[in-house]
Amino acid sequence: MSIFKSHIRQMGAYKPPLEGRNPHHHLLLDFNERTLPVSKVIEDALVDYIRDGSLQTYPFYGDITAQLADYCGAKDEQVMITNGSDQGIDLIIRASCREGDEVIIPGPCFPMYNQCAMIENLSIIEPAYTRENGFPTEDVLAAINDKTRLIVIANPNNPSGTEVPREDILKIAAAAPDCTILVDECYFEYTKATVCDALDQYPNLTITRTFSKTWGLPSIRFGYVLSAAENIQALLNIRGPYDVNQLALVAARAALSHPEYTHEYVKEVMSVSKPIMEQWLDKHQITYWPSAANYLWLFPQNPELMFNELMAAHILVRPKDDSDGNKGLRITLGTQEQTERLIQVLERCL
Repeated sequence: MSIFKSHIRQMGAYKPPLEGRNPHHHLLLDFNERTLPVSKVIEDALVDYIRDGSLQTYPFYGDITAQLADYCGAKDEQVMITNGSDQGIDLIIRASCREGDEVIIPGPCFPMYNQCAMIENLSIIEPAYTRENGFPTEDVLAAINDKTRLIVIANPNNPSGTEVPREDILKIAAAAPDCTILVDECYFEYTKATVCDALDQYPNLTITRTFSKTWGLPSIRFGYVLSAAENIQALLNIRGPYDVNQLALVAARAALSHPEYTHEYVKEVMSVSKPIMEQWLDKHQITYWPSAANYLWLFPQNPELMFNELMAAHILVRPKDDSDGNKGLRITLGTQEQTERLIQVLERCL
């Protein structure tokens, strides 16, 4: 007999394949991370803090929400920092839903949405993305009913990279005013697509973002939520006072003070590497989903061979099947040099 809830015992844990991921031995193109180290400014800020003799004190957040609000074009009271965007997703779902409520999570998608929903024992409705039509806006609207408490919109989606039109997000928010709309903008720096400016007009909007992707700080777990002030206050009632560690704060402040290292990296990925990769895929007639982010979900005729050849060349990518069971590979794009190295190996697979 277990002391825990029966539905939690029956769940499976989300276990991403982290074993053996060593950036000194492999080119990591499997987790949509930044493929270059962070700037020296961030490294120096972390080292200086560690040497300052303050590790024995609890975190003190100061004006970090004001800094983020300035960066986002939001108000200070519309921002809450989190332990990665995963915590933001979890808090929003917990705050919005009771056991038995319905949530709409279009798929395929980032597994954490479903994981958090299953922990709360929610009923999950999963309209399907398609390569041809993208986000299933009409299916989402048709699925809304009196039991719907939350709708997840990943913009862009993972693993497909599909961007959701702004007008569709706001149309859904207007159609379900008593329902939480969770918009995951964790790849915002790549797309610049946001509904942050609509928070005052649509108080049911909640946005999650992260410093794990373009900012290159997934190891220290720093994210934030944007929403109406009353929503942020409610979420703060759940989040612990020390959930975000001080090293994350130090790194985030340093990153925000010198954003050029991120902007330059994003420009190379999106303006150079991605077009090179797309042109190669088009040339060899390899099917892939249109993507607004730093990754492509492709479906070659020989995915296992490609995966194994890349592994042998010390390049890691992520196997991802579509909803019909077709085997695909999600490949992160890095610098031009890294992309050319990737293509050289892929050429051998053909």
